[in-house]
Amino acid sequence: MRQVILSITGLVTASLTAGCSVFGISTVEEASYELILAEDNFELRLYQPLVVAETTVEADFDEAGGLAFEKLFGYISGENTASSKIAMTAPVLADQSRSNPGRKIDMTVPVLEERTDEGWRYMFVLPAYYTLGSAPAPLHPDVKLSPMPEQKVAVIRYSGTSEKKVIDNKTLQLNEWISANNLTPASKPRWAGYNPPWTLPFLRRNEVLIDVN
Repeated sequence: MRQVILSITGLVTASLTAGCSVFGISTVEEASYELILAEDNFELRLYQPLVVAETTVEADFDEAGGLAFEKLFGYISGENTASSKIAMTAPVLADQSRSNPGRKIDMTVPVLEERTDEGWRYMFVLPAYYTLGSAPAPLHPDVKLSPMPEQKVAVIRYSGTSEKKVIDNKTLQLNEWISANNLTPASKPRWAGYNPPWTLPFLRRNEVLIDVN
């Protein structure tokens, strides 16, 4: 079983959180997946069921991350029915001045982002020991908990920047690979980055992901 970290980079100007080195290397707990197929910079993965905290923001790509991040960071900082503080783990960046007292819960990743008809949807993945029933409910009306079932996911990995034109190009390549492997897309594309913004572009790891059947 292999593991992966998915995160939003460049959401806010923030302090370095636990689990990231000065080079942007992450050492935190990751969400598990089984590697089914690897071909050059493409992979087919089987992700295990997950529980996510999510919110949707109506804004352009450059603005949506910061707006969504504030709401989701509030949830993991204690704005939930258990007043539980879920520790920020790299490579997610947050303003540490917004910490709240409370029971500390290790948070795993990924953090996901995708375009929907309502706007940009952002998701914080909760630790594997949480279920939809045991995770503390959000207090913010724009944040909700959702289950993510086991799912096959096609992925393209690349280094460099996370500009939208680059993401669009990688999405096109991924869709061509999906078609060549007789797979059927089952979701809109999601973008994921593994490193904080100060990481040199050639050291960064980015991904575009699409659920498949």
